[in-house]
Amino acid sequence: LEARAFVRFDDRTRQYVLGPAVSALGAQALRRADLRTAAMPVLRRLQHETGETTTVSALVGNHRVYLDQVVSLAEIKMTVEIGRAWPLHAGSSSRAILAFAPRELREQVLAGELPGLTPITITDRAALAASLERVRARGVAISRGERQPGAGSIAAPVFGPEGTVVGAISVCGPVDRFTGEVTDWLIQRTIAAAAEVSESLGAPPRASGSRESIG
Repeated sequence: LEARAFVRFDDRTRQYVLGPAVSALGAQALRRADLRTAAMPVLRRLQHETGETTTVSALVGNHRVYLDQVVSLAEIKMTVEIGRAWPLHAGSSSRAILAFAPRELREQVLAGELPGLTPITITDRAALAASLERVRARGVAISRGERQPGAGSIAAPVFGPEGTVVGAISVCGPVDRFTGEVTDWLIQRTIAAAAEVSESLGAPPRASGSRESIG
């Protein structure tokens, strides 16, 4: 605990006291709580507009965690597992976060250096790096069966007061509903929703990425 700065030894009192890492963890927890609070009204409206399940995820350490969701009312729909940690290299919400994460974290993922991460081959690494460049350019990540067969999702990053990425907003559902003009419209709505949540968190304005259709 002392090596990780969770406690420190006070020479005057000869006792251990809480260290700076505890404050940092507390601050992270508050930011995640603020993210969920800011996101939920937006998610409810986004679900009503799109008819699909909407989610909010947070960057937690070097993983992504779903904080909450508003489930689609459609008979066939997607749901997510709240609180489970997911890697940052697969799925639209993960890549939306990773694309705007600090360079060191991106490089760790690309190099396959994180615990529990399957080593990424040179070919995979190049494809992932190119994908992250596209996400940064257009401000949105798209997945078509990437993490789960038959699932489609669109995600945009959410930024905090310091302008750093803190999470992502996504719309997800059966992949056959994510086609053509519908997808283009979902992209616009997802980017707008994420920007609204970022603004609620006090994020500084960001230049908009280009909008790009997918097939």
